[in-house]
Amino acid sequence: MNITQENIDGLNAVLKVKVVSEDYQPKVESALKIYQKKANMPGFRPGKVPAGLIKKMHGKAILVESINKLLQDTLNKYITENNLDLLGQPLPKNDGNTIDWDNQQEFEFSYEMGLAPKFELNLSAKDKFTYQTVKIDDELINKYVTDIAKRYGKVENVEVAEESDLLNGDFVELNANGEILDGGIFKAGATVFPNRIKDEATKKALIGLKKEDKVIIEGQKIADNALEIAGILGITKEQAEALTSKLQFTVNSITRHLPADINQEMFDKVYGPGVVNSEEEFRAKIKEELAGMFVNDSDRKLYNNIVDHLMETVKFDLPTEFLKRWIMAANEKPVTIEQVEAEFDNYTKGIKWQLIENRIIKDNNLQVTNEEIIEYTKSLLKKQLGQYNPVAISDEDLNQTAQRVLSNKDEAQRVFTQLLGEKVMNLFKTTFTLQQQEVPFDDFFKKA
Repeated sequence: MNITQENIDGLNAVLKVKVVSEDYQPKVESALKIYQKKANMPGFRPGKVPAGLIKKMHGKAILVESINKLLQDTLNKYITENNLDLLGQPLPKNDGNTIDWDNQQEFEFSYEMGLAPKFELNLSAKDKFTYQTVKIDDELINKYVTDIAKRYGKVENVEVAEESDLLNGDFVELNANGEILDGGIFKAGATVFPNRIKDEATKKALIGLKKEDKVIIEGQKIADNALEIAGILGITKEQAEALTSKLQFTVNSITRHLPADINQEMFDKVYGPGVVNSEEEFRAKIKEELAGMFVNDSDRKLYNNIVDHLMETVKFDLPTEFLKRWIMAANEKPVTIEQVEAEFDNYTKGIKWQLIENRIIKDNNLQVTNEEIIEYTKSLLKKQLGQYNPVAISDEDLNQTAQRVLSNKDEAQRVFTQLLGEKVMNLFKTTFTLQQQEVPFDDFFKKA
């Protein structure tokens, strides 16, 4: 077998493979013998069908299959041995020659290849980026203290409705005369939160109500849209859209969510007995947790800024025409060149970043070991299991569970990708010059 590579330019090449009888004939003969042993035809004992008949019936198909398998193995071996960095996979090149499978003994096949570009990449401290963090001020801490107090609070029945209370009651539809409409809407046990209603008149009508009070409100104003109205009244969205009548609401009960007191009892519920012993320690603990909570968001913003910078400053070309042909050939469903053209810019951006990232990983010898994958998986499992069972989990049980999780190839790949991404992020943080900037919570996430 003879293989030659012709480089068209720095991004495109053609591989030519010449196959002669000595290359494929042993494989064809071996396949024919296997067919003969398995053949079961009327008039012949199993496995005793004449070789000539088998060749006549299956010879061409076996020849094609054997050569295709030989070509695939040969291409993969050539690419590996010559360290070819390809984009996509080699594409059969149509030279316009027709193959005569019945008579030809020698064959020549050509394959187009898209070569990965060579480019300069220099990561250094000369590149400066802003590393934004959320400003953990008293306002933000107060918000989280309030949220925790609500979470550990209690619900109790009250006599008079306030804006943030929950009203439970019955809705009935009224006719034009203000009487109950026979066969109209009736919904028992409906729930309404006055503070979720935007219409001020409707909200005001509900505030101050007591048990068994009745109030008449417009059906279209109990919520902001037809879907919410339908959910409250137990009707279809179409019925809600067509609703023009007024409704009578009779209060059955009023409940209020009361926040827990900021005291030792709540501290112990949140963090365990004796971990936090004062409101000052409680607020300090929350501040510490909030700082850790937003690290991933800060990292993500930094990562995106670095990606944008590298995509803009690292210059190289791609074998665009080859890639378009490869996309069309590799797609499971038929696609037109117009469809490929429409999405091609986004596709090439993805390829460009993948090439840059792979280069970063290679240049800096970033690797993820099997031990790191197992330990990372164990740490995740420990956190998850600890939420439901605070009892200590043995390392043996964690190991077994981690191995079971990682036996799923998709899950193992997800953990590998996560760990590799963290190593890339750590490289960025230690290589580039980062200028710290605290940003108020709302501004941070508004810009994000």
